[in-house]
Amino acid sequence: MQIIHGISERDLIVRLKNGDQTAFELLFHFYYPGLVLYSTQYLADRAEAEEVVQDFFVRLWQKNQQIVPGDSLKSYLFSSVRNGSLNFLKHKKIEEKYLKEMIELSGHYLVYDPDLYVESELQEKIKKSIENLPEQCRKIFVMNRILGKKNEEIALELAISKRTVETQISKALKVLRIQLKDYVTLLFLLGI
Repeated sequence: MQIIHGISERDLIVRLKNGDQTAFELLFHFYYPGLVLYSTQYLADRAEAEEVVQDFFVRLWQKNQQIVPGDSLKSYLFSSVRNGSLNFLKHKKIEEKYLKEMIELSGHYLVYDPDLYVESELQEKIKKSIENLPEQCRKIFVMNRILGKKNEEIALELAISKRTVETQISKALKVLRIQLKDYVTLLFLLGI
């Protein structure tokens, strides 16, 4: 059983269970550095390890009523931080997989290219500008620029002439150039 600043760990746990903030702070300051070093062994990044340990202590404070005074708080803390570190790695792996999928999609669908849409404001502006196009003009523009269909395919699918498709795309581009004039650089990248 650890003695922390002259107080037994068991007494600190009882005080923590009763909502004693001082007991929590003593435990936090005593164990925090070692737990961060321990978590860093799993995560290889000190900032991420600090985040995991801080999240653990927040949960510990929020669930202080559920703490059962046992023989070793130390083993509970370290196993909890180990589990938190492993969960962090799992979550990070899922995020990386999702990001990879989004990057792969960006090669196929222009709207998913994260390099083009730096600001959510721009995304919203483009979306609204496209939504404000006349129905047929919007439909043709989306089929061409977002779904990547050729003019001939669109004409065949909509049973209209290729010239009508070209005219509608030209009309859409003209409207979008005017409405999105504040984003000239990105418009160039979009080919508008």
